[in-house]
Amino acid sequence: MIAAARALLALALLAVFYALVAAMVLLWGAFLAAALWTAAEPGVQTPPMSVVTACAAFAPIVFGMVWAVIRTARPAVSREDAVTVTRRGAPELWRTVEELALAVGTRPPARIRLTAEVNASVTEDAPLLGLAPGRRVLYLGMPLLACLSPAELRAVLAHELGHFSRRHSRFGAVAHRGAAGLDAARQAIQEASAANHLVRLYAGWPLLLLGLYTRLFRWLTRPVRRRQELEADREAARVAGPGAMADALRSTAALEAAWQEFLADFLAPMRRATGRIPDDPFRAFAHMVEAPEVREPLAALRARSVERPADPDDAHPALAARLERLARLPAPEPGAEPLFPDALSLDPLAPDPLSLQPRYAVALGRVMLSGPDAGKRVPWRDWLTELAAYRATRILTPLAEVVRGVEEAEGAGRQKAGPVTGPDAMPIGEPDARWVGEPEAERFAEPGAGPAAQPDALTIQRVLRLLDSGRRMPLARALNSRLSHGERTPHPEQTERDDPLSSLADALAVLIGAQLVARGTAYWAMNWTGPSILVPPDGIAPETIRTWADTAVRLPGQTQRLGLHLAALGVDERAPLPCPARGTADGPMPGEKARRISITPEVTGPARRRIIAVGALALTVLVVMTGWTFALWANKDEPSYPRIPVTRWNDRYQPGGGTGTDPVPYPTYQRPTFPDRQTIPTYQPPLPPPIHIEPVIPRSAP
Repeated sequence: MIAAARALLALALLAVFYALVAAMVLLWGAFLAAALWTAAEPGVQTPPMSVVTACAAFAPIVFGMVWAVIRTARPAVSREDAVTVTRRGAPELWRTVEELALAVGTRPPARIRLTAEVNASVTEDAPLLGLAPGRRVLYLGMPLLACLSPAELRAVLAHELGHFSRRHSRFGAVAHRGAAGLDAARQAIQEASAANHLVRLYAGWPLLLLGLYTRLFRWLTRPVRRRQELEADREAARVAGPGAMADALRSTAALEAAWQEFLADFLAPMRRATGRIPDDPFRAFAHMVEAPEVREPLAALRARSVERPADPDDAHPALAARLERLARLPAPEPGAEPLFPDALSLDPLAPDPLSLQPRYAVALGRVMLSGPDAGKRVPWRDWLTELAAYRATRILTPLAEVVRGVEEAEGAGRQKAGPVTGPDAMPIGEPDARWVGEPEAERFAEPGAGPAAQPDALTIQRVLRLLDSGRRMPLARALNSRLSHGERTPHPEQTERDDPLSSLADALAVLIGAQLVARGTAYWAMNWTGPSILVPPDGIAPETIRTWADTAVRLPGQTQRLGLHLAALGVDERAPLPCPARGTADGPMPGEKARRISITPEVTGPARRRIIAVGALALTVLVVMTGWTFALWANKDEPSYPRIPVTRWNDRYQPGGGTGTDPVPYPTYQRPTFPDRQTIPTYQPPLPPPIHIEPVIPRSAP
C-alpha cells in the first residue's frame, strides 16, 4: 500500500512535468500562429519579425525538452561505459550474488555489468513507468571489486539487492526518470544556449522555471529515497552484519576520494606527458591503495568522510546518520553461524571467491580510456615503473632551463665586459682543480659542448661548473621560481626563504640518480605520497647520494669530491641523459604527429554535431517563418478610404474650333466642383435711439 502511494506521488509529479512541457509546446505554437495572423492583418506596416525571431530561438529549446521527455519516458537503454560479466567469466561472483538475493528474499538480477565508478547500483527496465516487473541489472564499480574486502563487498551487494526486496524500484524508477528528465531538459537548454547566441538570448526564463521545478521535485522525493537507503542498509546488515556494512560505507567514501586523486594526480599527468596509459588502471589503483605509505592518508579519508554533510542533490543520507542507524542494530549472536564463512577466512593463500578474469578489467579500461588521443597502452606494472621515473625526473626539465638561462647570462656578461687584465681577471669563486690544465674552450664551452654531449643536453658537468663559478644562488632562485610549492622541497612547510638551496640539491641528486638508472645500476621505487625514491647500487644507502649533492651545493670547492664519488660509481659527468621517445617543448620527435596547443577548449565530435544541429534548427525555423510572414504581409488586402471624385481629363484638345483629329499635346482637366459653403451670419449690434437736441439749443432774439 505504501509502495503504491509512493508510486502515485511520483506519477503525479512526473505528470506535472509532462504537462509543463506540453504547455511550453502549445505556447510556442500559439506564438507562431499569432505571428502569422498578425502578418496577414490589413493595415500592418511591417511583418512581426521580433515574434518570428523569438520563435526561431525557442525552437531548439522546445525540441530539446520534448526529446528529453521521450527519452526518459521509455525504459533506459544499457550503458555504453559498462562491460557485461558472464557466468563463465566470473562464476564465484554470480554464485555470491544469487545467494545474497536468496538471503534478502528477491530474485537475482539478469545481468551484472562492471563500471569505472566507485559505486554500485541496480536498475529495473520495467514498463509502465516502473509499475510492472522488468529486467534487472546490477552495476558494480570495478574499483570496489578491486579494493574492498570480501566481507565489505558482500555488504555492498546485499545493500543493492535489498532495494529489490523492499520493492523500492516502483518508486525509484519513476523518481529517477523524473529527475533524469528534468536534468536532461535543463542540459538540452544549456547546450542549445551554449551552441547558439540567438538561443542564449531567450533561454533565461525556461532555465529558471525548470530549476525551480527541479528543486521542488527533489525536495518532495528526497525524504522517500533517503528512507529507502536506510531500509536497504538494514537489510544488508541483517545478511552481512552491521560491522561489515559500516566498514563498507567508510571504505567506499574513502575509495571514491582516492580514485579521483589517482585519476587527477597520476593517470592524467602521465598521459599528457608521455602519452602512455596502463592496460589495467584498476590494478594500478589497487597497488596504490595497498601501498604502506597510503594507509595513513586513507585512514584520514575514512575519518573525514564521516564528518561530511549530505549533498542536497544526493539521494543518500549523510554517512554519520547511516552509521548511527547501523550502530543501533543488534549484533549477531556469538554462537550464530555466519551466512558466508569463507568471507571470514584469514588464509592469505586462499583464492578470492569474488575474483574474475583480468580480461574484464582490461576491456573496461579500454572503454574508460578511449578515443584517438587515449595514448599507448602498456602493461600496468611497466606503467608503474615509468610513472615512478616520470615523477622523479620531472624536476630535470626546469633544471635544464635554469642552467641554460644562467649560462646565457654568464656568456652575455662576459662578452659585454670584454677582455680584462690585472687582478680583476680572476673568475668568481675559487677554481676547481678539475678545470686546471684544461683548454679555455673546454672550461667555458657553449652549453652542451663536449666529446659525448649533445647540443643543449643537461649534464652533471654543466651544473658543477656553474657551482664552481659561484652561480649557486642564481641557480637556486631561478629553479625555485619555476617549481610549485609542493615540488620545492621534500617538506612543503619549509619555505624558499628558509632554505633556497634545498631544491637545487634535490635536483642535482635526481640528475645523479637518473644517470645511475640509465647505467642499470639503480632504479626508481614508486612513492605515492611524495617524489619517487632512488634505490642505489648495493652498499650505498638511499640518502647517501642526496647528502653528496647537498654538500656540493652548499660548500664551495666540494664538487671535486662529488666527482670522485661519481667516478667510483662509473658515472660520466659529461654523459647526457638518454632522451625518451616522446615530443618535447621544442617540437615532436621524428615521425610523431604534432599536437595543437590552444588556450580555448577543444570542440569534440558530439559537441560539434550538437552545435550544427542547434544552428540548423534555429535557422530553418527563422527562414521558413520569415518567408511565410513576408508572403502573407505582401498579399494582404489594402484598406479602403473615402476619396474626393475627380473628373477624367479630355482625350483631345481642340484649339480654335478644330476638328479634333490632331493629337492632344497636354491633357486638360476640369475644375472639380465642391458643395456650396453655408454663409456664416454676421452679428450687428443694435443702434442706440436717436437723441434730439433741437429743443435745448438756444435761439437768437429777433
